[in-house]
Amino acid sequence: MYIRRSFRSCRPRTAATLLAAAALLVSACSSGGPASTSGNAADAVLAALPQSTPSALSPYYGQKLSWRSCGAPGFQCATMKAPLDYARPDAGDVRLAVARKKATGKGKPLGSLLVNPGGPGGSAIGYLQQYAGVGYPAKVRARYDMVAVDPRGVARSEPVECLDGRQMDTYTQTDTTPDNQKEANELVDAYQKFAESCGKHSAQLLRHVSTVEAARDMDILRAVLGDSKLTYVGASYGTFLGATYAGLFPDRVGRLVLDGAMDPSLSSRQLNLDQTAGFETAFQSFAKDCVQQSDCPLGRKGTTPAQVGDNLSAFFKKLDAHPIPTGDADGRRLGEALATTGVIAAMYDQGEWAQLREALTSAMKENDGAGLLVLSDSYYERDAHGRYTNLMSANAAVNCLDLPGAFVGPEQVEKALPSFEKASPVFGRGLAWASLNCAYWPVQPTGAPHRIKAKGAAPIVVVGTTRDPATPYRWAQSLSRQLTSARLLTYEGDGHTAFGRGSSCIDSTIDAYLLRGTPPTKGKRCS
Repeated sequence: MYIRRSFRSCRPRTAATLLAAAALLVSACSSGGPASTSGNAADAVLAALPQSTPSALSPYYGQKLSWRSCGAPGFQCATMKAPLDYARPDAGDVRLAVARKKATGKGKPLGSLLVNPGGPGGSAIGYLQQYAGVGYPAKVRARYDMVAVDPRGVARSEPVECLDGRQMDTYTQTDTTPDNQKEANELVDAYQKFAESCGKHSAQLLRHVSTVEAARDMDILRAVLGDSKLTYVGASYGTFLGATYAGLFPDRVGRLVLDGAMDPSLSSRQLNLDQTAGFETAFQSFAKDCVQQSDCPLGRKGTTPAQVGDNLSAFFKKLDAHPIPTGDADGRRLGEALATTGVIAAMYDQGEWAQLREALTSAMKENDGAGLLVLSDSYYERDAHGRYTNLMSANAAVNCLDLPGAFVGPEQVEKALPSFEKASPVFGRGLAWASLNCAYWPVQPTGAPHRIKAKGAAPIVVVGTTRDPATPYRWAQSLSRQLTSARLLTYEGDGHTAFGRGSSCIDSTIDAYLLRGTPPTKGKRCS
């Protein structure tokens, strides 16, 4: 399963800049000391909790955070405690990294605005420091304390650990379009080793990184911050996290923006199949644009999108047989797997189509795979020294716990190949095999597909982009129908998510909602 994350909104234009910035900003944020607990505060918070909340949680809701300066000027960090297992709150804690940037305006603040960039596995603190805390509209930052918490198992919050850097290099280069039984066995072996490593290094945590638990953590943070309601902007997977929160605590919903929405009612297989079609939609849009440009290596003006796809597929097949040099210090060559990931990475943001054309030109005409490798590395969050964030580990850990896997073995994948290849002639085969990743997971799933109504919640804004590659527009339509108080805001355009992508219509509509509580009119569409 490819990552459900808000790629554009949490990174600068170039992948190289992202890697440098992430290394500086995330690692520079030091958490505060252990959170303290006030008996009086705990009693007051407990009195306001839903009746279903056990009294054993009162120390968590009553804790006080010890803030300290961290990272860039104006940012503060702390550590929050939450129960590792909500069914047994006395069985130990998980320590969660929290960061904030106080409201910049002189007027009365509106409270806290919690942000999450998606993933699962994306660092919310990195997103806050790189983008939201400095790049959200100034009038929003003036009225809100901008806040982020890395979800349990992610980045600075007791990260799930699996493979080391060199092992990840091998894993990301594994052929995901096996042509024979030997290659299929090698792919299965790669998934098994990845899962076994996660189980070995993070055995206890793997059972407690579900989206439901992360949503309950957010409610503790809401209370600790002193907010009676949660105000939240979640992108991509962050919409599933936000919708889950609304389903659990509808009476505590303040102003929720769910941008690039997921559909919680779908099975893992259907999610993967829909996402495959989403990447094909995005590729078709790229192909139409590419042939209008003088530097398109996949065809000239008049070349159809289908022919562009055939040309790219032929190039992938060539790389499958003969990987090309990249100039990488660790000797990595560009094979089909890394090249495919590089192309998919650029589908998240049309602003990177020019970079993709240049990378493809270098690879196809000059036998130089460096450009596509840069795109692939940015997707996997690998830096120039061969170090990976735990994005891929956390992504699998959360996905495989939230839903039963799409397939239980290679035989099921083989049977499903026609439907995936129909959804995307270019990416279908690889995405079908990538959907096998949870089959060998060491922990049984605790979640299942379900509809979320959140009856009684305040108006929730669901945002969908018509040509979104990773969260297809139909998911936003479906989620807006499930949530009883939802208003669907549509962006007619390309790329993953809509807020902050250049549409003044989208941005002003969301600003009005966050600042004044005014939801968009019914059926509102922007371009």
